[in-house]
Amino acid sequence: MNEFKEKYINPFTDYGFKRLFGEEPNKDLLMDFLNELLKDQEGKITELSYLPNEKLPISVGDRRAIFDIYCTNEQGEQFIVEMQKAEQKFFKDRTIFYSTFPIQEQARNKDRFWNFELKAVYTIGILDFVFKESDPNKYRHDVKLTEQETKEVFYEKLNYIYLEMPKFQKTEKELKTRFEKWMFVLKNLPKLERMPIELKEKIFLKLFKTAEIAKLKPEEYKQYEASANAYRDIFNIKNTYLEKGIEKGEINKAKKIALEMIKDNEPSEKIKKYTGLTKEEINELKK
Repeated sequence: MNEFKEKYINPFTDYGFKRLFGEEPNKDLLMDFLNELLKDQEGKITELSYLPNEKLPISVGDRRAIFDIYCTNEQGEQFIVEMQKAEQKFFKDRTIFYSTFPIQEQARNKDRFWNFELKAVYTIGILDFVFKESDPNKYRHDVKLTEQETKEVFYEKLNYIYLEMPKFQKTEKELKTRFEKWMFVLKNLPKLERMPIELKEKIFLKLFKTAEIAKLKPEEYKQYEASANAYRDIFNIKNTYLEKGIEKGEINKAKKIALEMIKDNEPSEKIKKYTGLTKEEINELKK
């Protein structure tokens, strides 16, 4: 049997995500996705401008924020779009932290008579994992500040939207809305050998053309492969943990073994092989 070779880039790689949504020539792809995602709250976005995706610390000693995509629309409302490959302990905290930067930025260059009126901020997380103890049938979470007793929205302008991609199970034949088509593409693009007939619309024709691996220049392909390999490492380790049922205590044991190997100056690849830890975890232990 021939090994399946990907025809289209994986949107969950850093390079793939930014090629599809983070480059000026493909801004219309991002705008169409956001319009389908937010049309009930936002109406139609007609223009987007990319903003610098690295934000300096608010004060000395603070963590800086690096956004996957950061942009603003014609009304000055701001959008952070984050692609998250694996579950992170404080992921929700990080998205809240990131949302503070656009809020603070709106106060800059205002005169002393500014009345504190803010533009809306949207933080969007496209997740390649699922939240613990969440509804197995619900893959989209829209979060706002609410009044606890009445459950009414207290503040409309601060929005968090999380998409749990593994929960989206519809096949190409079951797609009914444009938003469902976007969900299908984001989840399944690297598995496809052709563009499904159900997706033959102008915007998706451009997306599939942009995503063709064969059309990447040599340097672009090199960047994509490095990004894809990093994603595969994370995916394989995650599956290993699931298959072997590694408990927290076992992970801690692996870290203790890794620390002893680090003290003996063993190479990272050997430590990774014997402990199952990721390169990132090993580098963190070395610190």
